[in-house]
Amino acid sequence: MATPEELAAAELERALADFLIALRVEAGLSRHTLSAYRSDLRQLIAWAGSRGVFKLADFDRELIYGWLESLRAAGLATSSVARKLSATSVWFAHLVAEGRIAGDPTALVRAPRMGRSLPKSLEVGEVERLLSAPTQDQSLPPWRQQRDAALLEVLYAAGARVSEAIGLCLDGIEPSLRVLRLYGKGRKVRLVPCNDRARAALELWIRDGREQLPHPRQRPEVFLTRSGTPLDRTNAWRAVKRAATAASIRGAISPHTLRHAFATHLIEGGADLRSVQEMLGHASISTTEIYTHVDGEKLLALHRLYHPRA
Repeated sequence: MATPEELAAAELERALADFLIALRVEAGLSRHTLSAYRSDLRQLIAWAGSRGVFKLADFDRELIYGWLESLRAAGLATSSVARKLSATSVWFAHLVAEGRIAGDPTALVRAPRMGRSLPKSLEVGEVERLLSAPTQDQSLPPWRQQRDAALLEVLYAAGARVSEAIGLCLDGIEPSLRVLRLYGKGRKVRLVPCNDRARAALELWIRDGREQLPHPRQRPEVFLTRSGTPLDRTNAWRAVKRAATAASIRGAISPHTLRHAFATHLIEGGADLRSVQEMLGHASISTTEIYTHVDGEKLLALHRLYHPRA
């Protein structure tokens, strides 16, 4: 016969399972995000159990603070502690909404303060050199030059995540509308403008280089490897890194660097934040606001130069 603690622990697991189902069905979160929620919350449940707390009703603010302190003491990064608190807050808000508990023990728990990290970006001239690098790399076969050039153009022209770029399918290219159909987090679809240069690079790759690979018409994905299989993240990263080396661009350069450059250059050019949010596929505008730093230094300099009281 199960002990009261075992029954309470089983009830916690059921509550967590119900929450994860709700996130998947109602919020459409990705498998990766759901896995992160599951891991964080099971860690909380295990920590509470080690202190004799097995019932949802017994989770209080002091318990949450104690858990966060234990994470900090274990040397966990501030950003990771904040993420775990965020997952916990969402879970308890769900439990309150479902009537399983009377109050949210995380309601007044403040997230740890973090320094705001600014995205790594590139100057316009650096992007130009990077995008031109594949077609100038004579050590690459022509089909590879065309593929890598088209991939880099898509990453920058559409501000695509690497998963969105390698997941782009042939039917996701709308030449008449001049847009690309990308599938973002949670399989959310969005249409992003595609400039003439990117469209030309895609057309050349699809018409010429891609046709040289094994059975190209049997694959819906735009970007393929030499063996005719879909391009993966690792190969995409290598393509960007190779182009960066050829273009003499130093520092940590990745596919995401081009996404940052896309957003940064749009903001610098005067694009409004809401439009950039839509093109990046950010669920919250607060995520996009980090890019507003790009004009901050310029505006401050102008203020100091021209304001009579600066």
